[in-house]
Order: sequence, then C-alpha cells, then structure tokens
Amino acid sequence: MKLRSLLFNGLFLVLLLSCANKNNEVTGHSQSSRPNILLIPIDDLRPELGAYGNTVIKTPNIDQLAANGVTFMRAYTQQALCNPSRASLLTGLRPDTIEVWDLQASFRKNLPEAVTLPQFFKAQGYTTIGLGKTFHNDIPDTISWTRKPHPEGFPFDPDAFYANESNRAIQEQVIQRLKDQGRSRIDQLGYWYVKAEATEIGEGDDDVYFDGAQTTAAIEILQELATQSEPFFLSVGYYRPHLPFNAPKKYWDLYDPMEIPLAANQFLPEASPEYAVHGDAEMRSYVDQGDLPWPKDKPADEARQRHLKHGYYASVSYVDAQIGRLIKELKRLGLDKNTIIVLWGDHGWKLGEHNSWGKMSNFEIDTHVPLIFSGAGLPNKGVKAAGLTEFLDIYPTLVDMAGFEIPDYLQGKSLEPIFKNPNQQYKDAAFSQYLLGRFGPPETRKKERMGYSVRTDRYRYTEWYAWDDSSNRAGELLDRELYDHTIDTQENKNIASDQNSTLPMTELSARLKENFSTLAAH
Repeated sequence: MKLRSLLFNGLFLVLLLSCANKNNEVTGHSQSSRPNILLIPIDDLRPELGAYGNTVIKTPNIDQLAANGVTFMRAYTQQALCNPSRASLLTGLRPDTIEVWDLQASFRKNLPEAVTLPQFFKAQGYTTIGLGKTFHNDIPDTISWTRKPHPEGFPFDPDAFYANESNRAIQEQVIQRLKDQGRSRIDQLGYWYVKAEATEIGEGDDDVYFDGAQTTAAIEILQELATQSEPFFLSVGYYRPHLPFNAPKKYWDLYDPMEIPLAANQFLPEASPEYAVHGDAEMRSYVDQGDLPWPKDKPADEARQRHLKHGYYASVSYVDAQIGRLIKELKRLGLDKNTIIVLWGDHGWKLGEHNSWGKMSNFEIDTHVPLIFSGAGLPNKGVKAAGLTEFLDIYPTLVDMAGFEIPDYLQGKSLEPIFKNPNQQYKDAAFSQYLLGRFGPPETRKKERMGYSVRTDRYRYTEWYAWDDSSNRAGELLDRELYDHTIDTQENKNIASDQNSTLPMTELSARLKENFSTLAAH
C-alpha cells in the first residue's frame, strides 16, 4: 500500500513539516495568531444530549457549546470501540490502515512514523497537553504531548474506581480471593483492577471521581497556559459515562427514573444474524450484573433497566457540569476568543436497544456519535449540520482552521465548507467496521468476523466476512444486512434478503470494496 510504504520509509513527518512550513510562508500567519484548540473527548457518550433533541437528559453546558457552534447531527465513528475509534480519529486514518481493531493493538507498533493530531500541532510550536482519556487508556502515546499526559495520581483506567466504602469493600474481597488463588489484576501503575458494582451514587463532591479532579487540574493548566505566548492544544478526556455509572448523588437527584424513557426496540432485529448485535460482556463483568440477559433472551426487568439508564444519565450530567467548569474558566481567562473547542463521544452505546447493554456493533445506535465544533473561527453559530460526516474529518478540519496545509495522506475531509453552508450534503457515505470475536460471549470468541458497514443518506448496508487473523484479510462472505432508514430508523428489520430488484445492494457492496483495503481481493 502506497500510504504504508510512505510511512515506513520515514518520509511522513518530513512531508508534514514541509507542507506546514510552506503554508506558513504563504498565509503569513504568525505563531501567536494561531488559534488554541481545546479537545473534549467523552467516553461512551452517544448523542443523548439536549442539543440532539433529548428533552429528558440535562446537559446545559454541552447544549451551550452547541448554541455557540455547529452540531453535526449525523457524524459517525470508524469503529464502535474505544481504541480503534480514538486511534483512527487521532491519526486521521481508517482502522484498516493502522491495523487497529481491538483494545490491545498499538498504532505506533504498526505505523511508527504516524503523526497524530496533537503531534502535528506540537511540531508547529504548540504546547500540547493531554489529561484523562484521549488515546486509549493504556496507550497514551507520550510523544504526542509536550508534557506527561497524566498527572501523578491519575491511573490509566478508572473503570474500577469507587468513592463509597461499600464498593471498596467488595473490591477488597475480590482482591483477597485473587491473591489466595495466586492471581493478580494489577495495571501498569500498580493499581488493582477489580470491578465492583456497575453503578454508584457517590458520597462526596465532584472531585471525588477522576472527571472532577482532572477538571480541577485542567483549570490550573489553563491558568498557566494563559500566561504564555505560544498557542496550545489541550485535550481533557472524560471517562464517564463509561462504566461504572458512578456519579455524585446530586446528579442522580436530577432525575426521576420513572420519567426516563426505556428503549422501544428490546429485541433482535428481524432476519439479521444474531451475532451482529453482539451481547457485550463488559456490563456483565461487574459483580451485580453477571446475570444480565443476553440479547436473545427475555429483557431485563424494568426496575433494573431504569436504574442502569438512570446511572448513565447521571453520569452524563456529571460530565456536563465538569465541562461547564472548564469553559467558565476559559472565558474568565479571555482564552475563549481564540480557542476552537471540539467535543466528541468516541462511539454510541446501547441502553436496552436490541436488548443489549454496551457498544461493539455496526448498528446506528453504536456508530452514530455526537460531534460539536464551538468557539473561535466559526462563521455560523447555533446551527445543526445534517449531512453525513466521519470522525476522520476532525483532523483535517482542525489543521485547516489553524491555517496549515492539509496533508494529503489524511483519509478524511475538512469540514470548513459545512461551517459556511451547514445545509449542504458534504459526503454521500460514512464508513464503519467492527471485528467481532475477540470479546463477548464464549460461543462467539475466536470465531472472528469482520463487519464492514456503509451509511448513506437512506440506507445502512453491512457485510460480514470470516476474518483471517494471520493475514489480516477478509475471507468468506458470511452475511449481509440492509436497513432502510426512511421506514426503519431503529434498524429493526434486515431487508437484505428481500426479493426487490430496486434495492442498491450491488452498488453499496462496491462502495465497501472501494473503501476497505482488506476487501481488495473480493
């Protein structure tokens, strides 16, 4: 592949810097006039926000960002899993190009010369700092930052952090049992990685959890950055609403669980392959959720559903409050006048839809993501862009907005034209994929299948292939899915086998083969 050859020949960074320097001469931008960038990644946040039409959830601060910017109503992740989604967004390359399809793979191992989004700005003289979760938890990519990405005391993965004594007691019991068995779950920083319950009504203030504590740290960093002449690229990555759904009590108190609507389609899609929904095992790894029904089973009882969704909503509102603190300080320091703010959730999350609780599928509920550009440099404010966009577009857009030339190896497109004309249809398709078989129920593990999905204005079409792990190539075609969004927005009926000559199966299949390198032989 030409791109991979360029990367491994070590020319990637040379080309990048030469393009940037050339553009700097042409535009006449001075270093100090470059815009600052505040990136706000949020883990497991689906478009469950006031800005996206949800009238029950309380997200006033994110909604205000949307009011001061452009909300992309149909943005899509390249894969509904943390590491591939983030690695793809931050390199500007598809998961197939960087060969990152799971939680363990490192894009640096596969493409050591890749230049990430913060690394690009670092090379242009920006101060780049990452707090919380920007890249995947234990793959922080330290060379992207001018400073250590995690302050002392911030573990890579707070999935197992609890504030209340009751949950900490459960952890101690599990830890002792593991020790007695001669086993260990210690992460890279020496923390015992043991999960207790899937929810917690936290005792204490906002800083008792990491999202609050890191916001306090980010505010201190902003105060320091305000005194320097160099522009900055600051990423503050929030962990909630990722499991466990832990938030201080005041955020739980915002909601009456009886008023939170439950999923309307708690069943498997008709005529779809059962494995396509993927009963995510993540929720079941918490001590109180091991008996959660699988998608093919009868749904969980209403009380459990309401409690889990209540916890998700409380977690979102908790993170929203932290974002409010961050933006308030940005404005107090006068930095908002020259700072581009980009808020995104790395993928969607099923809250009972298709009788599942988790991510990891090619369905709309998992691939459709929130994306908001706000702050400086936007000609239109408070608008909603309805056209299809992809996470791949974030990297070239920020490069473009900062006045640099966009490297031609990036696989997305700048969204600048949409900022000027939000009503235009900028892309005719968005592409996602998911490698199934490395997670989930025992019967699906080691039977790896790759699902390739294309979302057009009207349809979602997915092809599932047997996956050859040794060659990283798609093998036999196993199944097809086709959903018509003009009549089936929840993707409840697969019509791929319908005897209808007008369905665009051949055209959509060709689009997949054009965009996914691992399908080249098909």
